[in-house]
Parts: sequence; C-alpha cells; structure tokens
Amino acid sequence: MIQRIQSLWLFAAAACAVLTFKFPFYSGTKAEQGKPALYTSLIASGSFLILALTAILFIGALFILFLYKKRKIQFRLSLLAFILSLLNIFLYYRQTTQFIDGTYSITALLSLAIPVLFLLAARGIFRDEKLVKSMDRLR
Repeated sequence: MIQRIQSLWLFAAAACAVLTFKFPFYSGTKAEQGKPALYTSLIASGSFLILALTAILFIGALFILFLYKKRKIQFRLSLLAFILSLLNIFLYYRQTTQFIDGTYSITALLSLAIPVLFLLAARGIFRDEKLVKSMDRLR
C-alpha cells in the first residue's frame, strides 16, 4: 500500500485538509450589520458548509487510501474528491467577498494543493490499473 505513489498523494491531501482547520485562508476586516468591523481570519471552521466539506475531504482521502485493492472504485472516488475540493475552494472564495478588505494568506496554498494532490493520486491509480491490465494480457 505505502509503496504506491498515489498513497503518498492521498496522505498529503488528507494532511492538507487537516491543516486548513488550523491555518487561515484569508485574513481581513469583516463588518456585519449593527456591529463594528473586526479583524478576523477565515479558516475551515468559519462556515458550516466549508467545515463539512473539508471534513469530508479529510475522511474521504483516508478512506480512498485504504481501498488499494479496488482500483476502479479508488479512481472514481478520487475524481469525486477532486470535484468536491474544487467546490470547497469556490466556497472559500465566496466567503472572502464578505470581507471589507484583507489579503489571502500563504496558507491558502494548502487548500489549493488538495485538488492537485487528488488529481495526482487519480493519475497514479489510472497508471496502476493500466499496468495490471497489460500484465493480464501477457499471461
């Protein structure tokens, strides 16, 4: 399991998902109606939908990691996780529009790395499947 490169990509995606709970995506001044403007940071637990999607991505990456004997399901689930991670980035962006001013944090790259890592894992799984099919043809 660990000798396959896609296992490393999936583990890295899970690690990035966990780190987004701690490190901010965006920091700036946020004003709500009837309240003064406050300097806050946008992290994964800032919104329920982002929290749920990030938790699903983390649990999904670990679940996909242990499906190493079922490559077709692993490939499909990694593509689904790729799409969900793109949705997660879109939701982060939508949350940044509520800020008056601010900047993206360098740790926003963690959220941007998750879909790339899922895509690299899917590519590795596809190559494994292709290799197994070619070996079956040789028998």
